[in-house]
Amino acid sequence: MATVRNLKIKTSTCKRIQKELHSYEVEVEREAAKTSDMKARGADPYDLKQQENVLAESRMMVPDCRKRLEAALGDLKGTLVELEESGHKEGSEIEDARSIITEVEQFFQYSEV
Repeated sequence: MATVRNLKIKTSTCKRIQKELHSYEVEVEREAAKTSDMKARGADPYDLKQQENVLAESRMMVPDCRKRLEAALGDLKGTLVELEESGHKEGSEIEDARSIITEVEQFFQYSEV
């Protein structure tokens, strides 16, 4: 059974994963720039290889984080629907959940384009 407390937890989970995804995307950009800079400077092949490994690990985290965000979003939507069906239609937690759902859906639409 869905409760307002569960809704708050799932809303916070979506916020946290979205923030984590953004930070991984920034990290990938930063590490890619560092890797290309090292290539341009003709860095030691061992150091370059290590940097490429760091970049590859960062890139692997983005799809994983996206999947977790998609799952968390689906879970949040389900909980919100259950609460609304049981009569909870107003409240700050409901509004927060709706706002995060909209924000995450817009993020997914933007990132697919």
